[in-house]
Amino acid sequence: MTPNMQPGTSQFNNHGGHEIFDAHEVLAGMINMLDQYQMYQQHIQDPELKGINERQHSFVIQAYNTMVDSFSTGQDPRVPTQQYTMTQNNEIVYGIKPSQPKKPNASVNQLSDQGLSAYMLGNTKALATLLAMTALEMTNPVLRRIMADSVPNFIEMSYEIFLYQNKHGYYQVPQLMQQDMNSMLNGYTKAPQTGQGMH
Repeated sequence: MTPNMQPGTSQFNNHGGHEIFDAHEVLAGMINMLDQYQMYQQHIQDPELKGINERQHSFVIQAYNTMVDSFSTGQDPRVPTQQYTMTQNNEIVYGIKPSQPKKPNASVNQLSDQGLSAYMLGNTKALATLLAMTALEMTNPVLRRIMADSVPNFIEMSYEIFLYQNKHGYYQVPQLMQQDMNSMLNGYTKAPQTGQGMH
């Protein structure tokens, strides 16, 4: 016979209903990303992109396992949240070069590293956004911290893919005219620091 539990004392009572749904959405999203990365891997040609795919896939499996551990127990996971380290440098190519207009592929045979890297970026950006929104709705402090700590990792993965794409001309970065850029950059000034709270 199961003893009567006080509210909040069971491992199954330390999650709010809203966060249960949100956590399910995050975990399902991570599974989708992992499954899709496996599909992309079969079509990627560039060894560098293959390496990014493999490293990110491996990292997200660990992040997923950490999240499932905490979600199912409501306690600290056995393996804490890790930190993703990208391999790209931070050099960005600015400007637009003429290129062919884009259009949907007519068949799977037209999959390219340009498209595949874009799909990967879509996966990581969607999860970064979803994790940030979900972390705001968590009541369980451990799960909230894991969700929040995962956001920078998915931002880093997104940035790594962006840098790869930019280096290969897949993701071009337009700039404003110098005069417009300067006007925008100088459009704000610092507020005086009073050192006191608002009155």
